[in-house]
Amino acid sequence: MDDTQHDRRDRDPEGRARNARPRDGLGRPLPYGEPGVERQPEGVVRTGEDTVAEAQRLLDAGMPFHAHEVFEDAWKSGPEAERALWRPLAQLAVGLTHAARGNRSGGATLLRRGATGISEFHNARPYGIDLAHLASWAKELADRVVREEEPVQAAESAPRLRG
Repeated sequence: MDDTQHDRRDRDPEGRARNARPRDGLGRPLPYGEPGVERQPEGVVRTGEDTVAEAQRLLDAGMPFHAHEVFEDAWKSGPEAERALWRPLAQLAVGLTHAARGNRSGGATLLRRGATGISEFHNARPYGIDLAHLASWAKELADRVVREEEPVQAAESAPRLRG
């Protein structure tokens, strides 16, 4: 890539490459100038309780891509001991994102991967999250996504984290 191409890349305030195109509720880029959904700020440090509450709000609003970013923040900036919890939850949210976008294979794969990750917690309920119920939800949705040709509706298909 030459300097001309490099200079035209979108940059965040710290100078890192970051696409500034507006996004829809499922995180898909829209053309410049189109109204979009406000992006989730990156690197926000939240308590576990706040992470679950914010992710649930976004899931309920049909914005699983944004919920994935909330879980990703917890995974990357939270306590080391909790990373094994937040990563599969992020995978579930992005799996729902792909399923809602119509990417059946990618959605099913990520839903199953996330279900496997949280099943390692057995019957634990960190922050009140019903992980056993959530794993069942993810496996059932993955099966449905593979069977049905239409994308799922994100808000209607979103799980209750605290079942």
